[in-house]
Amino acid sequence: MGERIAIIGGGIVGVAIARALVLRGLGDVTVFEKEDRLAAHQTGRNSGVVHAGLYYQPGTLKAQLCAAGRVSIRDYCAEKNLPYREVGKLVVAVDESELPALADIERRSLANGVPDLARLDGLARLREIEPSVAGIAAVHSPHTAAVDYGAITEAMAQDVRSNGGTILTGQEVVGLHIDGPSVRVRTTTGEQLFDRVIACAGLQSDVVARLVGADPSPKILPFRGEYWALDPARTDLVRGMIYPVPDPRFPFLGVHFTRGVYDDVHVGPNAVPALAREGYGWLTVSPKDTWESLRWPGAGALAKQHWRMGIDEISGSLVKPLYFRKARRFIPELRMRDLTQKTAAGVRAQAWGRDGTLLDDFAVDQVGPVTLLRNAPSPAATSSMAIADHLIEHYVFARTTD
Repeated sequence: MGERIAIIGGGIVGVAIARALVLRGLGDVTVFEKEDRLAAHQTGRNSGVVHAGLYYQPGTLKAQLCAAGRVSIRDYCAEKNLPYREVGKLVVAVDESELPALADIERRSLANGVPDLARLDGLARLREIEPSVAGIAAVHSPHTAAVDYGAITEAMAQDVRSNGGTILTGQEVVGLHIDGPSVRVRTTTGEQLFDRVIACAGLQSDVVARLVGADPSPKILPFRGEYWALDPARTDLVRGMIYPVPDPRFPFLGVHFTRGVYDDVHVGPNAVPALAREGYGWLTVSPKDTWESLRWPGAGALAKQHWRMGIDEISGSLVKPLYFRKARRFIPELRMRDLTQKTAAGVRAQAWGRDGTLLDDFAVDQVGPVTLLRNAPSPAATSSMAIADHLIEHYVFARTTD
């Protein structure tokens, strides 16, 4: 079967890499996932959006791999008869102060080849797409889609198993030791020897990197995103997706409206610092994780730069009327009672440098035969199949393909 290859992490990126390897016959592949199921964290707790590439700086890995990944996900869903709905996205400027940033989004989108992008000016044009929206201008991406990333991950996992790969759940990797040309992988249940290891550990990516002696930077700073469900009787307020013009100083998109693949509509997420790597609520606290974040060299610089935004986001999390106020800017007909309940939150694994910089692009390290995906936030799910191709070509088998 060729080389023995271990994948650490059973999210959509790890499983996509495993699938790409087995379909190409590149090795005997084993996936290790510490939870008792696949897609338990970022993959299964996101908004289900297939991004078309509106936001990303042209030429970056995000821009390149998002474009390729969107097509791959679309085609895979068609092949496997999985739901894929092109509901479209409207990025809305509410007032004139947001027009320069909207123009930058339009410029990036065109440079990134976002298909059929349209600039809309005036409320009447916006309401042709979203009849309840408020704003003065927007860009419309008709091919932004909604999917079920958990179902996609399970389908990919079945491809892995059907082609001779192994997927082990409930097996946390607790040790990595490079032993000559091989890597000794120790889990909570035993130890195995592999020729190569690829780590796609998401919220634990810096922890896994330390196991093999990689640079501690970038560190993962967990940000929780909380969603409110829109009352099913009021989902006609939103046809597809309504997004704000993002603040270019902050790596998050702001509160928005998303129609999901199963026709539910949720509002959010916000972005608040989580008190644990897998802290899906305020009551989940890890003193160890919190202390590690506070003592990180970049903590002071990050707090100085973003403290106002942090207070605003935390306030919106704790006080529903503040969250509602952000959402109502885009749909004036929205009522407080239309936000019926907080749904399952997600935690974003945001890589964070020593100087306090929040990394924007995907980032990869290589330590001998170990490939480490260090930063893979949104649009990683959209890009997952393209990320798999990129890692295999440029890192995992770079020496044999050059």
